[in-house]
Amino acid sequence: VYIGYLNVKLPHGHCGVSNDLQKHLERITSVGPRPTGSPENEVLTVNFLLEQIEHIKADSASGPNSVTVDVQRPTGSFSIDFLGGFTSYYDRVSNIAVRLEPKAGAQHLMLANCHFDSVANSPGASDDAVSCAVMLEVLHSLANLSTPLRHGVVFLFNGAEENVLQASHGFITQHPWAKQVRAFINLEAAGVGGKEVVFQTGPENPWLVQAYVHAAKHPFASVVGQEVFQSGVIPSDTDFRIYRDFGNIPGIDLAFIENGFLYHTKYDTSDRILTDSIQRAGDNILAVLKHLVMSEELADSSEYRHGNMVFFDLLGMVVVAYPARVGTIINYMTAMATFLYLFKKCSHPSNVGGRYMKELAYATAVVILSWLVTLLTVLIIALVVSLTGRSMFWYNDFYTCIFMYGSAATGTMVLIHTLAKNLYYGVSCVCLCVGELYFDVSLLLWCGALVYLTANGLCSAYVPMLMVAFPLTTKLLLAREFKLRGASIKYSVLYQLGLALPYVHFMFLIWVVFEIFTPILGRSGTEIPPDVVLATLVTLTTLFLSSFFLHFIYLARSTKWLLAGLGTVFTVFLVLVLCGMFFPYTADPSGPRPKRVFLQHTTRTFHGLDGQVKSRDSGLWINSFDYTGMQHITPIIPEINDTIRTSCQEDRPFCGYPWFLPVKFLVKKNWYLPAPEVFPKSPIEFQVLSKEQTKWGTVKITFEVKGPSHMSLYLRPHQGASLSSWSFGDGVPQYHLAGEYFIFYSHGLDAPAWNFWFEIQDPSGPEGMISVAISSHYFFGEDQRTVQLEDMLQRFPKWAFPSSWVSTYHMYRY
Repeated sequence: VYIGYLNVKLPHGHCGVSNDLQKHLERITSVGPRPTGSPENEVLTVNFLLEQIEHIKADSASGPNSVTVDVQRPTGSFSIDFLGGFTSYYDRVSNIAVRLEPKAGAQHLMLANCHFDSVANSPGASDDAVSCAVMLEVLHSLANLSTPLRHGVVFLFNGAEENVLQASHGFITQHPWAKQVRAFINLEAAGVGGKEVVFQTGPENPWLVQAYVHAAKHPFASVVGQEVFQSGVIPSDTDFRIYRDFGNIPGIDLAFIENGFLYHTKYDTSDRILTDSIQRAGDNILAVLKHLVMSEELADSSEYRHGNMVFFDLLGMVVVAYPARVGTIINYMTAMATFLYLFKKCSHPSNVGGRYMKELAYATAVVILSWLVTLLTVLIIALVVSLTGRSMFWYNDFYTCIFMYGSAATGTMVLIHTLAKNLYYGVSCVCLCVGELYFDVSLLLWCGALVYLTANGLCSAYVPMLMVAFPLTTKLLLAREFKLRGASIKYSVLYQLGLALPYVHFMFLIWVVFEIFTPILGRSGTEIPPDVVLATLVTLTTLFLSSFFLHFIYLARSTKWLLAGLGTVFTVFLVLVLCGMFFPYTADPSGPRPKRVFLQHTTRTFHGLDGQVKSRDSGLWINSFDYTGMQHITPIIPEINDTIRTSCQEDRPFCGYPWFLPVKFLVKKNWYLPAPEVFPKSPIEFQVLSKEQTKWGTVKITFEVKGPSHMSLYLRPHQGASLSSWSFGDGVPQYHLAGEYFIFYSHGLDAPAWNFWFEIQDPSGPEGMISVAISSHYFFGEDQRTVQLEDMLQRFPKWAFPSSWVSTYHMYRY
């Protein structure tokens, strides 16, 4: 078992990493948003990074290690199972690879990755400029060591991560150094500042986790976060996937997670990231990299590939890590101890005719019934809140949902058990055996969860293991006290102390879950009722945390005052919520909670089979990225109302609108306000180079496209037709999204025309074989803005973050 000690407070000062970190961060973000293809990304930021790297190279020239710099401009394509699945094509995107190794050379390399590009309209300080600033200083520190490294390190500053992981794919599949990489560390962000958490490791290779726990000065890690992230419930992905899937190398994924409300917004600025937070990350990365490049394991990592690791921190003070196979043994031993405890009760002489088993079964049924009724009750409340237009009232003040949904959940559960106590056990029941029975039920249910998770190979099974081992041990140690004096003050205090560690740890995990999911619900689209999701999380938290305190209901003389208090709290907050006293958003500089709105000033052109224009229109296409839609915007901008709501035109690829990414299944409520036509200075040029019948009976169509740095291609084969091959990825069309294919394109500077082809089977009908549409997206420069777009942006309230750009959409039939 490996244990690393955590510094509870963020550190002051530094250990080997200089104070230039903040300066680097400010310089990178000073150029503004840095979307791929923009001069800010491809020229200004690249030049700054190269300048700093050259300084480091010069400073360390006399040392025992050498620095080699290579600027890569890769072109490639791949398919990825993300957002339903799509194909990505990139051309001449930017990578700056810096190789640090002993002057005698190195056969084995460690990779450290960050990305310096940002999404449009965001300075991207936390995502991910701060990581590049950290890597510059770590490079400086390692390059100036007085002793030679045992292995080499490649510091990759990639310039196309926000384009769905393109530059990392270009490096790991095409760069000659990639073949020597044995492991990697990826630095990311899902929030702004705070502690960086390890939320993905592996696959397998437990030595990486052991190295992190052993070397990191302020380790912070959770295998629960890893399994939640890899389950796909969080709509995000990182370069970790690319290195794992396309490079077949193990790694560690770290990310800042606090204050995700500002992620990908204009508020992601350098002044919001505390110096201590940056310093902490720098100290950790430096220590871990130094440890890994001096380790034996890196030379032959495959020798140490033997299963996964269980890792977690306790109370913010220590990080514990042990092999999953050891965890399996511990878990089953804990389960066995529980079954022995219950078997002993079943075999007790007082258990005449299986009386204990019957009572245990009944009590288990009562607990499960209370869970179902509680969850159903709170979900009904959440639906009422959503249907009355008060959804997301908690977005600006999270604790309001705890008071309302938490009090409703706790009150309902206490009520169910009070009714069971009075109606089944008797009104005057204050029976120690009944109280003990419900403790056993909680133990049995947690043990069931432990066995289930362990049997399914989930490392997060350590959570129910703690929630079984500590209560069981505490119960056995206090058995005599409970038998003699019942639920005395001494018993209650000692009982709670015995449960303190697993409960505090569990509450910390819950805090991490809410820290991640609450902001995500503000950008999860118009189709998922966020109150239902959050109410479910609050209810499950309440049920889990109350499990080993249920028996106190049966030991108490009365619960009427508790029920009255909970009922009062719930009623007060429900009235306040329904009266609209809590507004979801704020522009408060100290803690903004912006509403995310996407606006595109677009012109749509539809061509017929003969190539002639059949129709054309222009407008402001508006998308809300949360469930409230435009209900809070309409009173301020009356033109944006339900009369201009759009519907999906199923016969047109991706509903006939310029989707930047394939997220139409998340955002089905759109608004289209008529506006003048757009005339970009660099209009898209789309033409068919050839159309031919192949010997094997398919039709091959070849295209050439010239356009901006970001374009989206949509293919929709008509009924009876199907794509058989294409020029993307491995040549096999992938991810058939409800009859459509999505291809995401981007390029850096000086990219040639985009040529591609596909083959389609089956002859064409009266409407042709296939509909092909392409949208262009202008994320920077003069083409990004129009007068109408600027006027509309000025009218949005301060608490909204309208991200806007110009786009076009062209559809053709063949």
